[in-house]
Amino acid sequence: MLALVAVKAGEPTDVLRLESRPVPAPKAGQALIRVKATPIHASDLHVLRGRYGFSPTFPAVGGAMECVGRVAALGPGTDAPAVGERVVVAAVPAVPGPPVAGTWQEYLVADTQRLLPVPDHLSDSSACQLAVNPLTALLLVTRELDVQPGEWLLQTAAGSTVGRLVIQLSRHLGIRTINVVRRRAAVEEIKALGGDEVICTEDEDLVQRVAETAGPAGVLKAADCVAGPVGAQVSQALAPGGELVVYGALSTHRQTDPAALTIPLQARSVIYETKTVRGFWLNRWFGTASPEIALHALARVRGLVVDEVLSIPQGQPFPLEHFIEAVALAEAPAHGTKPLFVIEDSRDADRR
Repeated sequence: MLALVAVKAGEPTDVLRLESRPVPAPKAGQALIRVKATPIHASDLHVLRGRYGFSPTFPAVGGAMECVGRVAALGPGTDAPAVGERVVVAAVPAVPGPPVAGTWQEYLVADTQRLLPVPDHLSDSSACQLAVNPLTALLLVTRELDVQPGEWLLQTAAGSTVGRLVIQLSRHLGIRTINVVRRRAAVEEIKALGGDEVICTEDEDLVQRVAETAGPAGVLKAADCVAGPVGAQVSQALAPGGELVVYGALSTHRQTDPAALTIPLQARSVIYETKTVRGFWLNRWFGTASPEIALHALARVRGLVVDEVLSIPQGQPFPLEHFIEAVALAEAPAHGTKPLFVIEDSRDADRR
């Protein structure tokens, strides 16, 4: 089989190689999956650079998050799911937890507890993106922040994939959103998507606009994936007792010095207004949640996508051989389209 392998940590286009490898054999409790489509996430590239929350043992197959495929074989004594069944593989490495197979290869072995059946009418593009961004949005809104109908939710990077999903989910649940973007051109797009209020940091004061929008009651819950000064302003904008969950650091993605990965919080605001700032990382959630809880959350996400409550934008397909072009698209600013590695299979060619 073909596999896209990083020979060492470094810039993805410098260290990735297309290799021929033996098809792996599943053990008890595992399934062999014929991969159909798998996305290229920014986190996948950070893993290869050695700048993420975990590091694989190199050489390592790339793709550390998710894919969709069909069950090709089962390990000894394993009787479900059925051979031929179409499944999503939640390949997110649990922290703490054992290593998992990378998804950028034609076949991979996965624990059956990490497999979620998906209906055939759901496109490969949507199915292969179920287990990371939609799940993150669901967990942030309903579990980490427990936002209730009628409450305000303040979020940064509203135009990101997770940000858009948060808007869609919030509208479904009756939650009002204040959405922060950095470009004036994005404001109308976010409003059209269903964002209740939009703040553009290009020409507006974030703290002032939050106060004007939410009134005396203020905002108690916020999600941030930018960090840096913007994350600090979100914390400052919260009402006393407010809670900020930080799940990313987009403003620091080009930083290589760990000391530069900061959120310059105002101590007076945090202390005297008893605000909480804490992190969320999907990998650590998988490391603490039971397999039953994880599959239940994934099944809920699947239902929201199938019912079209959550809309996952169509990705742009690339064969494994075109990984340089695919990585370039993933790195392009405001690319808007998720690059996907799509592996040919005549039975499912109509779902590419």
